[in-house]
Amino acid sequence: MRRLFHFLLAILCVLPLSACGSSAQNVKTYGFKVEEALPHDEASYTQGLFFHNGVLYESAGQYGESSFRQVELKTGRVERRMGFDGKYFVEGSCVLGNRLYILTWQEKECFVYDFDSWEKMGSFRYLGEGWGLTTDGKSLIMSDGTSTITFRNPDTFAPERTISVTLRGQKVAYLNELEYIKGEIWANVYGTDQIVRIDPATGQVRAVVNLRNILPPQLRRARTDVLNGIAYEPRSGAVYVTGKYWPKMYRITLVEKK
Repeated sequence: MRRLFHFLLAILCVLPLSACGSSAQNVKTYGFKVEEALPHDEASYTQGLFFHNGVLYESAGQYGESSFRQVELKTGRVERRMGFDGKYFVEGSCVLGNRLYILTWQEKECFVYDFDSWEKMGSFRYLGEGWGLTTDGKSLIMSDGTSTITFRNPDTFAPERTISVTLRGQKVAYLNELEYIKGEIWANVYGTDQIVRIDPATGQVRAVVNLRNILPPQLRRARTDVLNGIAYEPRSGAVYVTGKYWPKMYRITLVEKK
């Protein structure tokens, strides 16, 4: 399985997400309510998940299995699929303008496609690993598995600025799949059932969302992996989440904990 060593280390991430430090930083905590359970391709090792013009798209990883898909929301059926050479492990993805950007994990390459045709336009090189990718409509926003999020120029992929993500003064590492929602960066924390909502200006975590047991035990199989995948549909305001090799995707609302 991917990142076994990282997964073991990621257990350490739970402590700063659940324990209060001495900082006076006001951090809200949320549970969830499932509004709708939808089918999800259980063969998809979900890396990126997003809506564009009302349509759901997903990038899936693993060497020899990586793909980018257009997905029918209500059925989970893959309507259009792009595969990759077996030497690439595909990661996060997003659309900005009419360009589709797709990261790779350790290959240090971001592929760029014309979104309508899915024809490759080129690629960018970068240092470190590629994990999650989203956009605020101006910059590409990228995670690399650390506590750092990098804002990148969409024309050159050059770093514009970085933020260090902290919760009550402690760094939050293993930031994974990203989604930009109403002025915040939402991030899966790899190896946990939690999402952090991040101030894009300061890197401070404004809220923690606990999604423990959203996928019930009876739906888990031997290779069911971690929570990963956040998609926001701006037309309806709906938020969807899923995981790697999960049979379900969930439309959720948040329930604030007092």
